[in-house]
Amino acid sequence: MAAQSPILVTGATGNVGRHVVRRLSDEGRAVRALTRDPAKADLPAGVEAVQGDLADPGSLGPALEGVDTAFLVWPSVQADAAAAETVQAMAAGVERIAYLSTMGIDPERSEREGGILGSHAMLERLIKESGMSWTFVRAGGFAANLRDWIPRIRETGVIRMAYPDLARPLIHEADIAEVAVRALTESGHAGAAYEITGPAGITQAEQARIIGEELGVPVRVEAMTDDEAVRELTESGLPEEMARQILEAHARMVAHPEPATDTLERVTGAPPRTFRQWAADRVAAERAVAERVAGERAVAPGRDTRTRG
Repeated sequence: MAAQSPILVTGATGNVGRHVVRRLSDEGRAVRALTRDPAKADLPAGVEAVQGDLADPGSLGPALEGVDTAFLVWPSVQADAAAAETVQAMAAGVERIAYLSTMGIDPERSEREGGILGSHAMLERLIKESGMSWTFVRAGGFAANLRDWIPRIRETGVIRMAYPDLARPLIHEADIAEVAVRALTESGHAGAAYEITGPAGITQAEQARIIGEELGVPVRVEAMTDDEAVRELTESGLPEEMARQILEAHARMVAHPEPATDTLERVTGAPPRTFRQWAADRVAAERAVAERVAGERAVAPGRDTRTRG
């Protein structure tokens, strides 16, 4: 029997890519994970970790060798200058690609206007022009973008936000991965642009309360101005222009709520996970990591863990 060609997963250590790697591995697929630092990737047994950076097309040769199927997560707007060359390098051997895009793209306008939507629109156009068979997984708001709320709520019980009444049907990253895996491994998805969300809109204030309940901590929500919110986002590492675009989008969503779609259930046959499920999963994962680290420290070399009488 001929060896199975590996499926390349980019963004393999990120929120969605990690789930894609795990799902493919669980199905017995050969998986090659692209990562900047294979030594720190912490991937499932049997997954091949290969060093490379999408923003540096010249680094991708080893990752692309022998690959005909790929999952693409573009790193950031800052890498857009390399997009055309990177897609061209992938298209030299890749026949099928699933690209993690975003909802809200207008093919006629978004690329011209720039920003986050423009970046995704550009990548979609480049992929369409490349000759690869493509599927676009256009996800709505990621529940994972609230991961920083967990330590804040645990430590202070307070969350500050610009729009407490903003309701969004946030999606669990595992559900995004479910759609991507089907696009990578099943027939019938070529040329599809799947717009996927969580099951129902929940306000940001309610999201904070649910996280608090999973932590066992009461939560107080405090409103802040747009300028304060922009400052907080830029301090977390986002460019100011991108931070302002996010806040402007949130303001629009208050007036025109983002609709929930039924696409995920139609594609996978299963209903989307709830926000409470995401919160429970994330809290449990963080506790597991904390327990593992504590255990490793307890048996670190040079420490005598024997009981003394």
